[in-house]
Amino acid sequence: MTGVSKNSVTKLLVDLADACAEYHDLHVNGLSVRRLQCDEIWAFCGAKAKNATIEQKVAGWGDVWTWTAIDADTKLCVSYLVGGRSAGWANDFMQDCSERIIGRPQITTDAHKPYLKAVEDAFGCDADYAMLHKVYGATSADDHRRYSPATCIGSDMKVVSGDPDPKHVSTSFVERQNLSMRMGIRRFTRLTNGFSKKIENHAAAVALWFMYYNFVRVHQTLRVTPAMQAGLSNHVWTIEEMCGLLQYEASNTAKIDRLILRKALGEVA
Repeated sequence: MTGVSKNSVTKLLVDLADACAEYHDLHVNGLSVRRLQCDEIWAFCGAKAKNATIEQKVAGWGDVWTWTAIDADTKLCVSYLVGGRSAGWANDFMQDCSERIIGRPQITTDAHKPYLKAVEDAFGCDADYAMLHKVYGATSADDHRRYSPATCIGSDMKVVSGDPDPKHVSTSFVERQNLSMRMGIRRFTRLTNGFSKKIENHAAAVALWFMYYNFVRVHQTLRVTPAMQAGLSNHVWTIEEMCGLLQYEASNTAKIDRLILRKALGEVA
């Protein structure tokens, strides 16, 4: 589609992802979030953890978790983090959320235990926090239902700190956003060979997605982008604007090559 090697396109996209991550870090701040929903979505790089050798795991292969935090009112992705699912990752993720939010948010997470200490360390007493534990029924052993998700048969709310409003204890919006990720990013598609082969490329795909989700993609119910709803932007970004975040090389040759790729990517999008 572009007339250049796929390695050149991949390098361009990784560079663009770095620029998008930097823009998110600098501009998605000072947010007045009333209801924050947090969740994690699973994927894998190279091979699932149970099938990866020690050497492959050192190289970044295995299970990969993407932590996401969504403002339930503006649908803005406040923070995201690609890594593991242990307490250290939870601490880094919630600390980043607290640094971007002003005021006292109501926070809802699933029952993943590392959240308990992570939220307390990041927000202290300045948040109303509740956990929502969903109960799932046993999966069917039938072959035609082998890959179907388990059915949710109930949920249990646990108030952890503060005084959260039970009517707004939910993770529905962040779970729907995670579904959009799985549908919109080929690397998250199950039962295919489209998974990432390098962890750096996987993280780059996530950074590109959230830049697109926050600033370019018009939310169906909001009629504007999440960034506009949150007051971070006054217009719907185009793909060309997003590509414009790239920092060009000093070399004229490199500049020309990258301009050609930017134009080609903009036309494809």
